[in-house]
Amino acid sequence: MQVVSISSLKGGVGKTSVTTGLASAALAAGIPTLVVDLDPHADASTALGVNPDRELEVGRLLKSPKRVFLEDNAVASPWVRRAAALNGQQNRVLNVAYGGSLSGIYDRPDLGRRDLRRLTTVLHGLEGYGLVLIDCPPSLNGLTRMAWAASNRVLLVAEPGLFSVAGTERTLRAIQLFKQEYAPKLAPAGIVANRVRPSSTEHGYRLEEMKQMFGPLLLDPQIPEVANWQQIQGAAHAVHHWPGEAARGTAALYDDLLGAVVKQARELRPRVAR
Repeated sequence: MQVVSISSLKGGVGKTSVTTGLASAALAAGIPTLVVDLDPHADASTALGVNPDRELEVGRLLKSPKRVFLEDNAVASPWVRRAAALNGQQNRVLNVAYGGSLSGIYDRPDLGRRDLRRLTTVLHGLEGYGLVLIDCPPSLNGLTRMAWAASNRVLLVAEPGLFSVAGTERTLRAIQLFKQEYAPKLAPAGIVANRVRPSSTEHGYRLEEMKQMFGPLLLDPQIPEVANWQQIQGAAHAVHHWPGEAARGTAALYDDLLGAVVKQARELRPRVAR
């Protein structure tokens, strides 16, 4: 099971959009997937259309990780029913550990080693999933580091702009330091350039800069700015279920991006010496 944190230290780069786009691609590919919404704003939960009943939000799971169980509190996304109705895709799994403001109590910079393992404990022994996507807050406080401690890989999201590129470089350094101190098996899953405007000279310049700086970590494809993305998310639809040629093109890009993330994770997997 691959556990991937989707991270950015700069807000507004479309981190949650990438999370939900990958979730949509995983659903279409038939990969049993869990989305953990660790951002207190819970935008991923909203976009995934979850409607919890008696289930506990992530913050309560983190508070009592040994006494409450994620299996009892994961909510099925209605995207699953829509996939069955629209495409005849049966027996698909896309569940959500839904977010909320309670998790914000852990989003501080002074968490100790025990607190950093709370999400690891929540996910321990989890079965039935091929992929776990963790939507992190746009910061390097406790929740993001808690996610990294529980993950195999970190997928970084960046816009091709000066501040975002600089933030991505800082995040890579932070991952390396965190790996040395807390998570020796952690590695980047790659960097996705999001909200790219092909007609922008600045974006073209920054993309070339990113290629020089990050090399093979910069994943292909890049995700262009999508005019109706807010409409898709506002309707709580998967991009694979949205009508129109533009949505089909974006869905195909997320299919390719999911493949690139999985491939990069395999290629970056440390080799065992014999």
